[in-house]
Amino acid sequence: MSTGIISTGVSGLNAAQFGLQTTEHNIANANTPGFTRQRTIQATTPGLQTGSGFVGQGAQVATIERIYSSFLTDQVNRSQSSASGLDSYAAQIAQIDGMLADATTGLSPALQDFFTSVQQVAANPSQLPSRQAMISAAQALVDRYQSMGDQLTQMSDGINSEINSTVAGINSYAEQIASLNQKIGVAEAATGQPANDLLDGRDQLLAQLNKLIKATTTTNSDGSINVFVGSGQQLVVGAQAMSLATLPSASDPSRLAVALKTGTGGTPQEIPESLLNGGSLGGLLAFRTESLDTARSELGRNAVSLALTFNAQSALGQDLLGQSQLSAVPSGFSPDLFSISAPTVVPNGRNPAGSPSVSAAFVTYSGNFYTDLGASDYRLTSDGSSVTLTRLSDNQQWSAAGTDTLALNAQAATQGFTLGSATLLAGSSYLIQPSRDAARKISLNPALAADPRLITAAGPVRTALGAANTGGATISAGNAGPGYAAAVAAMPITLSYQNGRLQGFTVGSLVALDGATPVTIDASGSLPYTSGETITLVGSVASTPSTGFSFAISGSPNNGDTFRIARNTGGTADGRNALALAQLQTQDTMSGKTASFQQAYAQLVSETGNKARQVQVSGDAQKSLLDQAQSSRDSLSGVNLDEEAANLLRYQQAYQASAKALQIGASLFDTILQIAAR
Repeated sequence: MSTGIISTGVSGLNAAQFGLQTTEHNIANANTPGFTRQRTIQATTPGLQTGSGFVGQGAQVATIERIYSSFLTDQVNRSQSSASGLDSYAAQIAQIDGMLADATTGLSPALQDFFTSVQQVAANPSQLPSRQAMISAAQALVDRYQSMGDQLTQMSDGINSEINSTVAGINSYAEQIASLNQKIGVAEAATGQPANDLLDGRDQLLAQLNKLIKATTTTNSDGSINVFVGSGQQLVVGAQAMSLATLPSASDPSRLAVALKTGTGGTPQEIPESLLNGGSLGGLLAFRTESLDTARSELGRNAVSLALTFNAQSALGQDLLGQSQLSAVPSGFSPDLFSISAPTVVPNGRNPAGSPSVSAAFVTYSGNFYTDLGASDYRLTSDGSSVTLTRLSDNQQWSAAGTDTLALNAQAATQGFTLGSATLLAGSSYLIQPSRDAARKISLNPALAADPRLITAAGPVRTALGAANTGGATISAGNAGPGYAAAVAAMPITLSYQNGRLQGFTVGSLVALDGATPVTIDASGSLPYTSGETITLVGSVASTPSTGFSFAISGSPNNGDTFRIARNTGGTADGRNALALAQLQTQDTMSGKTASFQQAYAQLVSETGNKARQVQVSGDAQKSLLDQAQSSRDSLSGVNLDEEAANLLRYQQAYQASAKALQIGASLFDTILQIAAR
């Protein structure tokens, strides 16, 4: 009996000692990241059967378990992944928001200063200082476009660097998880007990991995886990770790894509960005696609629209040397103030061998000086029987039969560009970026920058009343539109009033009245006179309304009164075209005549600011959810020092009681030995 008391007392000592050690382990790791509170699970040692029944044999520690909830841990990991992604997004977009909205370094002040200088030229067209000031303001505007474009490009390069480092971190965590999988499998197979600290270490690695990318797991029968990213791509399978890699995207080599290395050492397979969400990597990719690319394209669209519309109006003017489209030597006439690069066309790296190169060009201008250019990129593809153009911002598609890109030009023109002729091979794909890098590539025409006299401030055609007129009619100064040179090729043109009709129009020419459909001048060479009616000598019917040279005669002319249209020789004090250039500031020149330059830029600033605010608010909300999830997990699995102190007292008392029982058992055993010795 005494030996039973001793063995029972020893079992109690052992159980209490395990409890004390586990409690001390919890206290020591109270501040260890990822540590899960542990506890001993005691069980009764099977009783000894006697004639009087089963006699208890004490206690044993069945296992030491973690106070762990896979549901709460997964909830923390999911919240951590979302919070990290939004935090990464917010940090990046804040840079763009600050750059675009800055009252000093943003685009709006430079645009305002430039058009103010144009207005000064309109007021003083013959003065070289005002023209030089306009060139200086234009150079400052170009510098601003270039600077902002360079900053956005540097951000894109920075994103590539961060993607590289993030992928390296993911691979490191994957290797460590695979190593722990092996150690856990060996430890648990050898003992049949959970390797608690190793499991905590693996969970902590998973938590760190979810900061970089959203990861899901499954558990194997040997205690190891499998880790998946994206849409189910294997990152860790038991003790084997796969690897992610970065490589230039096949569709756009300027940006890095994430790929999965195969176990056989084959070519890494590019993972679509839409499948990589969560974590800082997902935040970087989402920011690049949703905000950075949009900002670069929108800024470039603004630069291209300014250049195209300003150059188009400049082409309709006359410089201080008297040069215009009417010049005898048109090759010496260089009216464009701005120079821009053509849209970028990038062939896909997986195109069939022998695929041709494809070019694109901007639609130079429309009749009312506006562009249809959008801020989207486009994808041009061929299946061998048709060609398809896809607008990537909303996946709008246009298709045409055949394999020549010219078949799509009518549709492409509605987007502000046209395609050069090329016969596409089946399976080929091209990325078209009309304005992605336009802002940093815009420049000034060096000829105008060197000689401000070449600014086309004057109108090339002037009107005048006949010296012998007796009536009260007047004629407007007139406006030159696209095709005006052909419209006034027969200058000087003299119109005369006779019995309610204007005579002197060139027989067979086209004339539009108040923007209506042009009429052909018959053999009489005349048209009915209506006071104040806009008369357009049509040079181009490609636009609506038809354009050429427009003027209006108002008032009451007398028979024989004449109205003369002639070249504007010596028009150094004429600022009509400069005034038209200045008016471009407030005209709806972008987005199909729906926004001005500054309105389009303000919309970009507003959208970026709203997105930054949205991401910030979502990030704050997600951090609150993370804190709640972490609190719920910690309330279950975290170490409570007050509770552990109470456990210390409890196990101490149990240890002391078992020791006392052991002492009593030893005393009884000594008594028996003394009796036996007598």
